[in-house]
Amino acid sequence: MILGTKTDAPKTRGPDDSRGYRVFRVVNTVVLIGVVVVTLYPFLNIVARSLSEEAYIIAGKVTIFPRGFDLTAYKLLMSDALFWTNYRNTVVYTVVATLISIVLTTCYAYVLSKPQLKGRTFLIGVALFTMFFSGGLIPNYVLVTSLGMKNTIWAVVIPNAISVFNLLVMKAFFESLPSELEEAAAVDGLNTYGILLRIVLPLSKAIIATMVLFYAVSFWNSWFTAFLYIDQQDLLPVTVYLRNLIAGATSAESAAADADKVQAAATLQAVTIVLTTLPILAIYPFVQRYFVRGVMLGAVKG
Repeated sequence: MILGTKTDAPKTRGPDDSRGYRVFRVVNTVVLIGVVVVTLYPFLNIVARSLSEEAYIIAGKVTIFPRGFDLTAYKLLMSDALFWTNYRNTVVYTVVATLISIVLTTCYAYVLSKPQLKGRTFLIGVALFTMFFSGGLIPNYVLVTSLGMKNTIWAVVIPNAISVFNLLVMKAFFESLPSELEEAAAVDGLNTYGILLRIVLPLSKAIIATMVLFYAVSFWNSWFTAFLYIDQQDLLPVTVYLRNLIAGATSAESAAADADKVQAAATLQAVTIVLTTLPILAIYPFVQRYFVRGVMLGAVKG
């Protein structure tokens, strides 16, 4: 009898230990770092330009660090009471429009997710048709004007209330939910509205947060709709205000007008981008996890 002998089984190499996987990790890390640099550099450059003097910007000496720290452009914008009025309008328009869009998109998508619905194919076809064809600029303008929505908030929030892309993503998400849950709720006495409010929506926080982000960003950055349908300065969103300010500063520069405006002309575009993106950048980290989860659940159905 031999004591103390022990045979060690050969170790099997897992996929994480293979040479090919290690090479993949290195390449993947390098590629992702490159993507981060390419994505982040333009924004840092814009921030630096907004804080730099015009002479350094014209000379092309501004990279990701400000040169000749200057807040003239910010002072010009923030000293105007109309700027804050238009900024408030943007917040109101975004909140109201996003709320309306979420309600309409959720109801429409939930209906389309039911295969037993009569006329479901027709309703899907109507949505897809509007995705590729529109009535045109002039007919839309005539329609909005004839409905009495010109120079009102409704001219901004109603025409683009439903995005077909968001509708289809939310529809796919609702179709991925187990139908047994709704059947059990129906047996317990819940009607269609009760099932939607008490069963479906609590399970749809991820996709709803994703749609809120999509719609909020879209309405926050939108300017052409307000530019087209609103004539009163105190009703315009801040995006239109900043567009007009850039155009005015360019004209002032060519006419050699006010010295402060001439100095700030080269930085106004950078200031515009910074001020319009900061709120979205502040909100995005709080909804990022829902954003990733919602898109994946809405796009992949197992």
